[in-house]
Amino acid sequence: MDDEQTWEERYRSRSGVWSGRPNPHLVAEAAELTPGTALDVGAGEGADAHWLAERGWRVTAVDFSTTALQRAAARAEALGADVTHRLNWVHADLTTGPIEGHFDLVTAHFMHLPEPQRGVLYARLAAAVAPGGSLLIVGHHPSDLQTTVPRPPVPELFFTAEEIAASLDPDGWDIVVAEARARVATDPDDREVTIHDAVLRARRRP
Repeated sequence: MDDEQTWEERYRSRSGVWSGRPNPHLVAEAAELTPGTALDVGAGEGADAHWLAERGWRVTAVDFSTTALQRAAARAEALGADVTHRLNWVHADLTTGPIEGHFDLVTAHFMHLPEPQRGVLYARLAAAVAPGGSLLIVGHHPSDLQTTVPRPPVPELFFTAEEIAASLDPDGWDIVVAEARARVATDPDDREVTIHDAVLRARRRP
């Protein structure tokens, strides 16, 4: 939700920002897909890219933090050469330019931008999906603003899966999943809270 410098400072301030586990919605939605080429946007410390590569995907993992990418590449070494050769780490900000190539899976998790930047980015992600490929977008649902979990008090940063689905050409896409998916989180007072993620998976028609 912040700029490149802010995220770079965040990664440099601690040895690990994320859990090291892949996003559960990626696991749920991509586990049955046939491995091919994948674009992981906002790859961070690489857990999603690692998970995909372990399952045979050839992954282009993109982030605008060099520290995050260096950390992700270093952690990938522990997975062995059979996995690391399927990983390509790319330093780029895809909000500022087009995406080169087409992929069998394009995935982005919790990238929250205001309009019109969000619409531009997600249009680029959709355009990067190869015929027959899948687009997976996950974000914090607007209803989270009514809970006690920490969320920026900026409603325009949040979206529903249905909003993203509506931006896709109905003649070119099949919507596989478009829902607010519940999960349990812990708020700052150590209370369990039910929150929702906006989950969209769509398949580009061949």
